Amino acid sequence: MHRQACRRSAEEGAVTAEPLDHGPLDPEDILRRLPHDERDRFIRDYRSALDAAHELWRYRQLQDVLRLWHLRATAYARPDFKARAEEARTGAGDFAPADEAIPGWSERTGGTR
Repeated sequence: MHRQACRRSAEEGAVTAEPLDHGPLDPEDILRRLPHDERDRFIRDYRSALDAAHELWRYRQLQDVLRLWHLRATAYARPDFKARAEEARTGAGDFAPADEAIPGWSERTGGTR
């Protein structure tokens, strides 16, 4: 079931129910998009980060976990994900070095990667 939000039209005075959009970091959306064999790991990571977020100085950990899992869910959704992941693991694919593919990579990593 989707969460609903009420919105009042200024012109009509009517109230409509619309699904809330939490953006790409919505944990329910991330969980729904993940393959079943990754869901338990996501839930463990999410709960751990949620517990850590009770400390004010660690609240960004939750955002980082959600961002990472959003990216994973996006990658897992690609039909060629497993084949491309295996190519990356074995070096069999046609890949560009990170410093060529990502602007500023060398500066960010100190040229060590």
